[in-house]
Amino acid sequence: MTSLPHPLAPYGWDEGFADSYAPHDAEGVVPGRIVRVDRGRCDVVVPAPDGSGVRTVQADAALVTTGDPLAVMCTGDWAAVDTARGYVLALLPRRTAFVRSTSSKRSEGQVLAANVDHAVVAVSLAVELDLGRVERFLALAWESGAAPLVVLTKADLVPDPVTLGHLVADTAAAAPGAQVLAVSSETGEGLDVLAASLAGGTTVLLGQSGAGKSTLANALAGEDVQDVNAARDRDGKGRHTTTTRNMLRLPFGGVLIDTPGLRGVGLWDAGGGVAQAFAEVEEYAARCRFHDCGHAGEPGCAVLAAVAGGELAQRRLDSYRKLLRENAWIAARTDARLRAEIRRDWKRKAAEGRESAARKRGPGR
Repeated sequence: MTSLPHPLAPYGWDEGFADSYAPHDAEGVVPGRIVRVDRGRCDVVVPAPDGSGVRTVQADAALVTTGDPLAVMCTGDWAAVDTARGYVLALLPRRTAFVRSTSSKRSEGQVLAANVDHAVVAVSLAVELDLGRVERFLALAWESGAAPLVVLTKADLVPDPVTLGHLVADTAAAAPGAQVLAVSSETGEGLDVLAASLAGGTTVLLGQSGAGKSTLANALAGEDVQDVNAARDRDGKGRHTTTTRNMLRLPFGGVLIDTPGLRGVGLWDAGGGVAQAFAEVEEYAARCRFHDCGHAGEPGCAVLAAVAGGELAQRRLDSYRKLLRENAWIAARTDARLRAEIRRDWKRKAAEGRESAARKRGPGR
C-alpha cells in the first residue's frame, strides 16, 4: 500500500527536514514552513489537524529570538511550532541562505530567504543594463548555495530581436554558469521556459524596485497575488510594492519567495560566490606564474595576458577586483566588531568577578 505524501511536501518537505524535526516532535507540536515574517510574528503553513492538507497559523518568534542577526527567523525557514500556544519553538537547520550585508555601522549580515533552491535575479530591460549589479547579485546567489538564474524582464519593450539577442548575450557573458532568460509578463514570452526551470523547488525572486518582480510573480502564480505599481518614467525605479518577503504556491509545483526591491546589495562573506560569478577570471588566475598574483602588472600574469589578447574583458576584471575589495573590507569590519565585542565581554566579566570577590570579603576587608 502506497502511503500518501506529507501535507507539506508541496512546500518542500522531505526526509532530510523530517530527520531534523524528529527531536522536536511532541504532543501539540507540528512542523511548519514560515511563509511570512512581520515584526516578531510569522505566518506558518502547518499540516491540517485531519492530515488532509495544510492551514496557515500565526506564531510568535520570542522563543527563537537571539542576538545573532544571521539566526533571525525568516521566510523559507522550517520550524517546530506549538500551534496551541502560538509559538515557534525551534528553527530547523538551514540548507541554504541568501545573505547580504546591512547598511548599519555594525557590519551585520541580513538573511533574505532560507532553504532556497533557485535564486532568480530580475533585471528590467526598461532601463540601461547594469552588468555590474547583475554580477553583484550573482556573487551573493552563488554564495547562498542556490542555483542562480538571471531573468531579463519587460522583454516586450525591446521589439528588435537582434538588439534583444545582444542584451541576452552580454548578460550571459557576465553570468558564467547561470541560465539567462528574456521574458515578458505582458506577452508571456519566455514564461514557459522559466516555469519549467523552477518547477518543484523553492525560488527566491530578487532585484531592484521597478524590475517587475511582482508582475513576474503574478504571471508565474497565474493570478494577481501581489500588488503592482508602475515604475517611474524618468528612471524606471519602482515604489516598493512588495514590503515583506512572502511565499507563494506555484501552479506548476514549488513555491516562490517574492522580496521587496533592494536598493543596496552589499556582499557578506561572499568570497566563494565571487569566485563562481567570475569563474573565467579564476581559471586564468590559476595559470599565473605566482599563486598570490594580484593581476596588477606581475610577470607571468595569465589574467592580464587574457585581457591584452581580447579573451577577457577589462570590465570583467575591474568588476572582479571591486567585489573582492568590498568583500575583504566587509570581512575586516566584521572581524573588528567581533574583537570589540569580545573585549567588552571580557571587561564585563572581569568587573563582575571583582564585585563578587569584594562581596565575599565583606565590608572593610
